[in-house]
Amino acid sequence: MEKLWSLTLEAGAKWSGRISKGKTIRFRAMEDGANVSGLLYNAADGSESYNMPDTLKAQHTSRLTRGNVLMSDNGRAMAGIVEDDLGWHDPIGGYTSRRKTDDKYGKTSFQENLNDWHRSGEENFSIELMRNGLEFRDMVPVFNLFSKIQVDEAGGMQYIENHSQKGDTITLRTEMDVILIVSNTPHPLDPRSSYPSVPVEIDVMKAAPVKEDDYCVNYRPENKRAYENTWNYEALVTL
Repeated sequence: MEKLWSLTLEAGAKWSGRISKGKTIRFRAMEDGANVSGLLYNAADGSESYNMPDTLKAQHTSRLTRGNVLMSDNGRAMAGIVEDDLGWHDPIGGYTSRRKTDDKYGKTSFQENLNDWHRSGEENFSIELMRNGLEFRDMVPVFNLFSKIQVDEAGGMQYIENHSQKGDTITLRTEMDVILIVSNTPHPLDPRSSYPSVPVEIDVMKAAPVKEDDYCVNYRPENKRAYENTWNYEALVTL
């Protein structure tokens, strides 16, 4: 399918933009060990955002893969996962902070290290939220693409190394007009002592129309209700 737009998100980089309904967003890892943290907001109303607890409890899962839907705090389908090479993406591990980045990888700054300084998810999201008329108080739990964590018998979260390989992809389909914010910063539980440097390619293409037998719509009964909520909302705002 023809690409409408493409970007290589370098290690530590961030990006945000408005993507209309009916697009696919394909993320491709260009090396092993990728991680991209992401957020979604309603492009017409920034008070509506991706909701991690509702997404997980509605779909009875603690991971994200093909068929899963990223739901909003209004019970609407914001984006569906239509393709996935990995079968597991982390929705609960969070994002890196400035302090923990300094503690783990060594303190750096733009003034001393220029573009080689170690950015954190906290800073990247703060900047991109402001660029879209939002504030850090609008921050919500992120989803982490390409990363896998499991919970051991003691209740501790364990990062699974070597989960993502070069060339792995995951594709989202926008079910409403959204603001997408992404940060190519390390997973907080990644045990590597050196700052990961894995670029990720992002391609946006036009999606095929959603049909009645769509895999994401019918993945669970809760998914269909979320889609119906979105369709009802769209029917009114597009009058």
